[in-house]
Amino acid sequence: MAVSLSVSQAFDIALKAYSAGKLAEAEQICLKIISADPDSPVTLNLLAVIHSSLGRNDLALASYDRALALRPDFIQVLNNRGAVLKGMKRFDEALESYDRALVLQPGYVEVLNNRAGVLLDMKRYDDALAGYDRALVLRPDYAEALNNRGIALQALGRHGDALTSYDAALSLRPDFVEALVNRGIAQFELKHFDAALVDYDRAIALRPDNADAFSNRGNALSALRRHEEALASYQAALNLQPHHVEALYHRGLALHRLKRYDEALASYDRALALYPDHAAALASRGATLHDQKKFEEALKSYDRALALRPDFAEALVNRGVTLHVTGQLDEALGSYDRALAAEPDNAGALTNRGVALHELERYDEALASHESALVVQPGYAAALGNRGVTLHKLRRLGEALASYDDALALQPDDAGTLVNRGVTLHDLGRFDEALASYDGAIALRPDDADAHFFRSLSSLVTGDFGRGWIEYEWRRKAPAARITGRDFAQPLWLGGDDIAGKTILLHSEQGFGDTIQFCRYAPLVAARGAQVVVEVEAPLRELLTGLAGPSRVIAKGNPLPDFDLQCPLPSLPLAFKTRLETIPSSPSYLRAPERALLDWDNRLGAKRRPRIGLAWAGNPKHVRDRERSIGLHRLLPLLDVDATFVNLQKDVHAADAAILENNANILHFGAALQDFSDTAALISHLDLVISVDTSIAHLSGALGKPVWVLVTQVPDWRWLLGRDDSPWYPSVRLFRQNDTSEWDSAIACVRAALLKFAETDR
Repeated sequence: MAVSLSVSQAFDIALKAYSAGKLAEAEQICLKIISADPDSPVTLNLLAVIHSSLGRNDLALASYDRALALRPDFIQVLNNRGAVLKGMKRFDEALESYDRALVLQPGYVEVLNNRAGVLLDMKRYDDALAGYDRALVLRPDYAEALNNRGIALQALGRHGDALTSYDAALSLRPDFVEALVNRGIAQFELKHFDAALVDYDRAIALRPDNADAFSNRGNALSALRRHEEALASYQAALNLQPHHVEALYHRGLALHRLKRYDEALASYDRALALYPDHAAALASRGATLHDQKKFEEALKSYDRALALRPDFAEALVNRGVTLHVTGQLDEALGSYDRALAAEPDNAGALTNRGVALHELERYDEALASHESALVVQPGYAAALGNRGVTLHKLRRLGEALASYDDALALQPDDAGTLVNRGVTLHDLGRFDEALASYDGAIALRPDDADAHFFRSLSSLVTGDFGRGWIEYEWRRKAPAARITGRDFAQPLWLGGDDIAGKTILLHSEQGFGDTIQFCRYAPLVAARGAQVVVEVEAPLRELLTGLAGPSRVIAKGNPLPDFDLQCPLPSLPLAFKTRLETIPSSPSYLRAPERALLDWDNRLGAKRRPRIGLAWAGNPKHVRDRERSIGLHRLLPLLDVDATFVNLQKDVHAADAAILENNANILHFGAALQDFSDTAALISHLDLVISVDTSIAHLSGALGKPVWVLVTQVPDWRWLLGRDDSPWYPSVRLFRQNDTSEWDSAIACVRAALLKFAETDR
């Protein structure tokens, strides 16, 4: 005979089954009870809890609503119903449910705590904090509320106060794992990374299966630059929870820092497969692609992140960096400006914006942007370094040096800043200190091509050719040298191998002046028994056909003959182990073609007074053109000397053209100077050339024509220091700027010398 259970007994069995995790069994019992007693609110409540546990939120809400229809004052149902609505992100309805419960029992601390949790999810952090405080007034030892209060304080950026709240929770429950993890997060935000690590380790000791603790522990280790350990911690989190999105994301960051870029991308992609709207993962993925020089893909990844979060400042800054690297400076500037519209105090956006403005030659604006970054973040080493670069460009060298020193006080191992500091010291004429700064950079980054290249310039200008030529070879790898590399299958010759019977290509590499200066070595190469082919820019080809040594002179871009070895012209001093005393110097080694000489003799006509050639500006693309070039107006004090002046420049700026039009005493041939053969022929018919440091000075010296060169206080390395002659060109006389780096005194000296020259040349 079957025994019939009462509703109460059946409910107890259902409750025990639920507590034991036997949800299907508990559900069936509840359904049987309700079938027999449809008006049992407690059974409907338990059934709703079971539905919620099984993820059936709509069924859970329906059961809660039936229970409340039977018993409107059932506070536990209102509380449970609020939790389901919160989980469904129906926050307003959740608040309404909690508020109905509080009307019935204003002092129900669990409801107050849960209601504050909804406000937290709604990002109403001040209201949430007030809710937790209400609960804690009623129950000061409510550890859960203290923990949640800490979360609200952290969301408000009050990390110190959050720490106090977590400490209070842990004093009540030392084994409160969630509070330990949250305390670690607060310590992390306060940059107490070692303390955060202690909290995470305590949490893991209490609960070794806590994936969040392992993931956050990895963040602390990353901040401590213990990247391999961080990686292991992220992996531990993923072993416990393979779909832990944040662990996958931060694991990608650690792999990026370890330069394991492909693995980093794979980790980001796994995170994005689980959560496609993870904007931070998309932005970081873009940064990894950038470092792989996959710039187009990087931009696409940033744009995906920004489609999700248009005001995502970090993505906008990184996007700007990629646009900058690809030469899209105006677009980069726009990206930085968008970042600053979202976060006006974003120091990274401000200083990167300054770098873009610097590249656009808007130096005053660039400086203002760097200064703004330093107002926001006074100890920002990158902004101090970038500020130094702009101050240097503005020729505020002392301030630039101070800015670099401030940056290095914060980051002594910043090789880039050490290099830039060296450049400023070089331009201040403090060459020994410049060399020491470059050496410091090289000690940190032995393959830093810019450091080696700039070191070569300081070595060469001080006459240390032994070290200088060796370091000068780094120019082809140094971004600062702006040299387009040539990929030849034939080996580089630097003087070591026997070249008798072989064909060697000597090719130009830099400006016209460099080619003219170093082509003097071609006869020495030929003297070693080699057949010499010289490749130069087209405007120089005809002139160099008269150079002794080469069997052929070819214009760049034309087909090359077969050859065995190759050497850039500027590498020949190294090949021949040139020292100051062994520079191959002769009165002249170039000569204009006879045809051009005759043509220009006819153009000039009879000579009545000394003829003085003038060149005042070089290639405007030269990195130091602002310092070495001058306007024609600066040479006006020379024009009252009794001489005929000849403009040696083919192209002139508008302001200079106006001066030429108003000075009949300056002959201007313009387009008639078709190439360097014409210029060389014209110079050959002059008595003297006065030039700034440009190809005209080199050409005049190579022709053996008297040439007076105006050089800056800290000159190009070719002109050395403290002398008024040049071991490269016997016919050169140097007129140097004084210590104030102004031109007036040097030009006054030229004028005085010119008056004497004009008298003796009659």
